[in-house]
Amino acid sequence: MRRREFILGAAALAFAPRAFAESLGGVGKPTALVTADLESHVVAVELSTGKVLRRIVTAPGPRSIETVGNLAVVAHTERGLLTVIDGTTLSVRETIDGFAGPRYTAAARDGQHAFVTDSRAGELVVVEPRRGRVVARVALGGAPRHLSHEPSAQVVWVVLGNASDRIAVVDVSRPARPRLVRRFSPPFLAHDVGFGPGRVWVTGGASRELVVYDSRGRPVRLRADAPPQHVAFVGASAYVASGDSGTLRVHDARTGRLLRTSRLPAGSFNVQREAPVHGRLLTPSLSRGTLCVVAPSGRVVREQRIARSSHDACFVASA
Repeated sequence: MRRREFILGAAALAFAPRAFAESLGGVGKPTALVTADLESHVVAVELSTGKVLRRIVTAPGPRSIETVGNLAVVAHTERGLLTVIDGTTLSVRETIDGFAGPRYTAAARDGQHAFVTDSRAGELVVVEPRRGRVVARVALGGAPRHLSHEPSAQVVWVVLGNASDRIAVVDVSRPARPRLVRRFSPPFLAHDVGFGPGRVWVTGGASRELVVYDSRGRPVRLRADAPPQHVAFVGASAYVASGDSGTLRVHDARTGRLLRTSRLPAGSFNVQREAPVHGRLLTPSLSRGTLCVVAPSGRVVREQRIARSSHDACFVASA
């Protein structure tokens, strides 16, 4: 990668260790929301006990889910719509249609906007979940899927496929007016992307490797378990999940050094971090319908089966 491809957002990576504080809407009960993909609902699980608080009925096929403020945005890829769940009341607040194939969501820093990839339309779509509306679209090409929002709110990186040779960089300094800056090619077919402390991590979509870029665009390639992998961050640690290997690798987020490997149920592809200080992580299993709660050390503290299939999970604070 050439240095000019880091013009937007490069300097801001230096501030990633003090990334913005993501509010979950004040004091509330830490709750995991987990998609029940084959059963047309989202499961609300009390984080401290594992108690199922509610099964929130949605449109068929809930796939990805992401926290935006204290709302949760659920993408129904086959139905072409989003469901917005109120984290406080654990009830459906809005339904937003007008999508061809929504895939994944990233929250904007302002807590009001969210960025959604539409893989069938080849677009990044900006929505206001609280108002239930689409506010902007920008064409990216390819089939956009996983994305990550740089902590200073300047850019979003979007991988243009499940195993893609292109990543799009989008200027979102004004969330309602996104602008495609450029596309570039990673050193292998990419799947997921994540902004960590001073680094950008890109995982493999077809190979057992990942690449870590510093603020000058210099890449370091690391070994990984079976593709595709997904990445999340807590403090100075990076967590890389491999559903086909059934592993969660914990790395030093700055150096890439492997610190620990934990076993997960097969099919535990996605990994989501908790925004508040506790720093717990969630890894749901697409093939077994389990939910694992993981401590910052990488130790699995609870595993429970909650559905036939669980693709994704997020955190909210319920009443």
